[in-house]
Amino acid sequence: MARAHQEELAAFTAEKSFRGKGPISVALVVTQHAKTMGLPLNPETLITEGGGQVLGLGKGAVQSILKRHGIDRLLAAEGGRTSRGSLNNMREYVAFLNVLNQKGNVDLDAIEAFWIDRVHEFFAGKPFKIKLDASRSLRMVVRDVIGQAEERQKTMHGMYYAGAVLQHLVGAKLDCALGKGHLQHNSFSTADAPSERAGDFFLGDVAIHVTTSPGEAVIERCRENLNDGHRPILVTVQRGLGVAEGLATNVGLADRIDIFEIEQFVALNLYELAKFAADGRRTAITDLVTRYNEIVDEFETDPSLKIELRR
Repeated sequence: MARAHQEELAAFTAEKSFRGKGPISVALVVTQHAKTMGLPLNPETLITEGGGQVLGLGKGAVQSILKRHGIDRLLAAEGGRTSRGSLNNMREYVAFLNVLNQKGNVDLDAIEAFWIDRVHEFFAGKPFKIKLDASRSLRMVVRDVIGQAEERQKTMHGMYYAGAVLQHLVGAKLDCALGKGHLQHNSFSTADAPSERAGDFFLGDVAIHVTTSPGEAVIERCRENLNDGHRPILVTVQRGLGVAEGLATNVGLADRIDIFEIEQFVALNLYELAKFAADGRRTAITDLVTRYNEIVDEFETDPSLKIELRR
């Protein structure tokens, strides 16, 4: 039962954007309540008398749980108590646990272990690095960070860092070009899973698909876009460009799908945002990295996906 409920927990985390030290703290404390009170839980009993905080949510309670797992580092100074939305997070998580309980026996130890894994990820996260160097081409800046993600991926089995970096770089680039609020972002696990969405991003009548390994499935999704009256764009890494073009040619769609290589897709836009000026390029890269990190903060649980800008 060591891996019980992993798929359900991963889906919940993605759907509810349940990530970051605040939500993790809520999950740990509420799981502890479930152990002592039993399931199902009544969310109204998990609110302090003042009505403004989650019962028992604080630094001491969270650190006590972490200590049982051999973790001494501080997760959150207030244990997530002051985090906006902690009450809503509690209600969402209680509802999730109660649904699990309706389906059968709930392994709360396995659930706690899932959240402890998220804590380890939070502490272990080391960001990718970009050095602002005027002598380097913007394409090489993009290539470098993707290369770092691919190298890390080789040593972390089952973790698709390169795909996540690719997706959020494209999302950040679009936000920088168009302004925030024009497109919906998702966690990489959500965007990578089969869904009813037209693409990873959808703007106007354009469906944008982002992938490191283009295959027949993404080309078929592009065909569906065309059948629905949308314009498909496929963004991939350099080695995937020829593969995507070949697959599109094989099914007679080569002249109907715009296929872009990620380095050019991002770098050219950075030049435009910078108005082709040296100072502007530094600002454009800084803005891109800032927006990228904001997206990772909001939609991913793994802080090591962030990018550190070195000057």
